[in-house]
Amino acid sequence: MILSSLASHPPQRPSPALQQAAGLLDSEAAGLLLAATSDISLIVGEDGVIQETAAGALDLESEDIASWRGRPWVDTVTVESRPKIDALLRDAAAGTMTRWRQVNHPSRNGPDVPIRYAGLRPRQGGPIIVVGQDLRALAGLQRRLADTQQALERDYDRLRAAETRYKLLFQLSGEPVLVADAGTRRVTEANPAAARLLGRPQKRILGQDVADLFEVSTTRDIAVLFAGLRNAGQAADLVVRLSGGRGEARLSASLFRGEGSTSILLRLSPLASAQAGQHAVDGGALDVIRRMPEAFVVTDPGRRILTANTAFLDLVQLATEEQVRGQTIDRWLGREETEALALFATLREHGSVRHFSTVMRGQYGSVEDVEVAAVSAPTAEQPCLGFTIRATPRRAAPVHAGGHDLPRSVEQMTELVGRVSMKALVRETTDLIEKLCIEAALRITRDNRASAAEMLGLSRQGLYAKMRRYGIGDLDAGDPELTADREP
Repeated sequence: MILSSLASHPPQRPSPALQQAAGLLDSEAAGLLLAATSDISLIVGEDGVIQETAAGALDLESEDIASWRGRPWVDTVTVESRPKIDALLRDAAAGTMTRWRQVNHPSRNGPDVPIRYAGLRPRQGGPIIVVGQDLRALAGLQRRLADTQQALERDYDRLRAAETRYKLLFQLSGEPVLVADAGTRRVTEANPAAARLLGRPQKRILGQDVADLFEVSTTRDIAVLFAGLRNAGQAADLVVRLSGGRGEARLSASLFRGEGSTSILLRLSPLASAQAGQHAVDGGALDVIRRMPEAFVVTDPGRRILTANTAFLDLVQLATEEQVRGQTIDRWLGREETEALALFATLREHGSVRHFSTVMRGQYGSVEDVEVAAVSAPTAEQPCLGFTIRATPRRAAPVHAGGHDLPRSVEQMTELVGRVSMKALVRETTDLIEKLCIEAALRITRDNRASAAEMLGLSRQGLYAKMRRYGIGDLDAGDPELTADREP
């Protein structure tokens, strides 16, 4: 900082001629000279107490400098400046001129008063003569410099935020837009909508001559358009033919200047034929998806729903697409959180999932057994996940050997208390746990029964026996192991 560098700069030793001239001064002339050449001068005793004060600057008189007489010098400064006063007194005791040090005096009229001091003890054992320079003007300049720097930083932040908003709007705009250099006609910027309309990747558009993006028949018209913009600042709209037989579009141009260069903003408005060619397939596909009898959902990579068809809304018991858009599909998918996480982990690892059995939970408590197929599209223009959800046919619940249906939840089991003996209830609980474990193992292994049996610590024949007992899955009667298991 400026003040710190000034405070640490040592005073220059006077030349011999100046020392000889100073010897001609008597005490009164020396005192007048000190008062005239310094903003403040002090006489400090050997004990550090101020004996005399003199203010050479009129604006320092309002700080009541005279009241410092009889007070220790160290008591007239702020706490952080006291070590500097002690250092000045020690240096002055050596009989040489001390280096300059900046200290701050508390003020009754506002901010602290910064003073730059140096001292000298002319005679051993005598008082110390201290001269000071008022640094308030310099401190004010430094504060204004800091304020200006902060203002520049704020302006830079606002400019950066405006540039970010411009780039975001430019990229998200559905209107095809190009920015070209007015002199060379080279494209400097192109948004995704323009890339889709022109049928080229953005990187193959940048740097191209604008005329090369359209059919050769429009080259002369585009040259006239650019010449009119450079000369008159405006030009009439053109109807241009897109290359590759992609139809026609209306080309509007505006001139703007910035950063020492001139650019042209080009807006493309597809005419009816081009719009039809571009959107017919997309619109038809979307209409088919909305009418599908099976639920269809598209989410972002974070599993937040982007779009969903009517069949999905029926499954989750909601009326409009707006009610599900932005929500995570996990909210309705799966019996429990771990089941949905298993689906998404498989999707991340393999890129697609088929025949994943789970349930859909409706907003008002309905539960529907479903089969999910999913695919990941990480390289698409907008990365997304797609899900088709098909309701599975309802099967009649198997009747347990005990004479009533096997309970499927803790609530159903507690309802049996008082109607069934405790021994039977414990047996039902054991059966329920076995059934849930077998179903979970089959889900995890994607119906690989050999792996499920190994996971549960059962033989394959034992697993089949329990599956037949609880009515789980479709057992193949022709399986030799099953046939052997059924023999008495």
